[in-house]
Amino acid sequence: MQKYTERLGYAPLGRLLVALSLPGIASTITTSLYNIVNTIWVARLGHEAIAALTIVFPYQILFYAIGGGTGIGISALVSRRFGERNIEATNRVAGQIFFISVLWGMLFMIVAVFFAERILPVMGATPDIMEYSKQYFVITSYGAPVMILSMVMSSLIRGSGDAVKPMVIMISGTIVNIILDPFMILGIGPFPQMDVRGAALATVIAQSCGALLGLYYFFAHKTTYRIVATHLRPDISILRDIYRVGAPSAILQITESLAFMLFNILVSSFGSVAIAAVGIVMRISDFAYMPVMGVSNGLLPIIGFCFGSRNFKRLWRALKLASIGIVLLLMVITALIEAFAPQIIGIFSKDAEFLSITVPAMRIMLSSMVLIGPSIMIVTTFQGLSKGKTALVLSLIRQFIVFVPLLFLFRHLFGLNGIWLTSPAADTLGIIVSLVFIYREYRIHQSNGDIM
Repeated sequence: MQKYTERLGYAPLGRLLVALSLPGIASTITTSLYNIVNTIWVARLGHEAIAALTIVFPYQILFYAIGGGTGIGISALVSRRFGERNIEATNRVAGQIFFISVLWGMLFMIVAVFFAERILPVMGATPDIMEYSKQYFVITSYGAPVMILSMVMSSLIRGSGDAVKPMVIMISGTIVNIILDPFMILGIGPFPQMDVRGAALATVIAQSCGALLGLYYFFAHKTTYRIVATHLRPDISILRDIYRVGAPSAILQITESLAFMLFNILVSSFGSVAIAAVGIVMRISDFAYMPVMGVSNGLLPIIGFCFGSRNFKRLWRALKLASIGIVLLLMVITALIEAFAPQIIGIFSKDAEFLSITVPAMRIMLSSMVLIGPSIMIVTTFQGLSKGKTALVLSLIRQFIVFVPLLFLFRHLFGLNGIWLTSPAADTLGIIVSLVFIYREYRIHQSNGDIM
């Protein structure tokens, strides 16, 4: 094993968490920054274009559901195999990513190309945004295979303890996207003006660039893995192990997509301006939450390695440090968002009607960010412990089981502001349940003598 894999078991936890989290934070913030920059350019086409991207987003979440869920399963599995010193097993796991990416990517592509006009109205697309929605929906779906491949390659490399290369993969694709956006959307230089089509095409090109860089790392022997032809053959037993941990996460994100779709459908009854407001808030929230995902990505291989090596004292200390750090960071971010909400929204549009809806939406929906950080760290810990079902239950409670009933109830009681209130209410109940579950798990380890 290379030194960045060995350090998972012995390096000082504080510095190790920072070292593993910062590249992930940098790459995810860069990706989120792309979404914001992309929206700024698309906003020049009118609020209808922003609303169209918002309507399509639940389908794109499905890409992230499969890629992210598979990636979590792969990362947890290889980090555990590294902890067991079984290097050949890690290579066999690595070889499965290509079959997985082609299978899921082609499925997403076919569904979008042949059923767009039936799916989009169900997702909440109103007549004034239907054409933009269809353009973005179909073109971005052509990039599904390379998007999923890029995600699982990054997770695979991250599972070995190397957080830098996944950062480079994500940042390189994002930079390409940011550069191409104004040229392809507005028609600058040799490019024709393509409007929403340009935004979608720039995304597909950028994702392809990221996937190509990941392939270079693997086949130029720049990672711990040494993949040979025999490793590429689909292995049912390995796929089962990957999805035993990863499937719950994928299912969670699928339900998140469904919840977001219901959210959009209810918001659409207030018009396309309200849908556009949701799109802006989601992009700001994605940017604000990226540190959480970066720390989660840094924590997962530590938990998996410590579980494989039976070092439970180090495992629980890692969870404690990660949770405290992310809470402190989110407190600062929340304060900034609450104080400067009008100025942030004004970057996208200064329309009075748009501001009157979007500013309170952002202040209300993002008021509970500080609760989400430790909730996700707890879920990550259960994933690293190969308790994917528990991780699924905890996440579903916050993002679906509680969220959906509250969404309809608050919509009925308080109208549009009630829809915004649903998120903080669900987050509050979610953290309470998560703390109960993780305390019970800790006591089990104490009673078993795992923590001395």
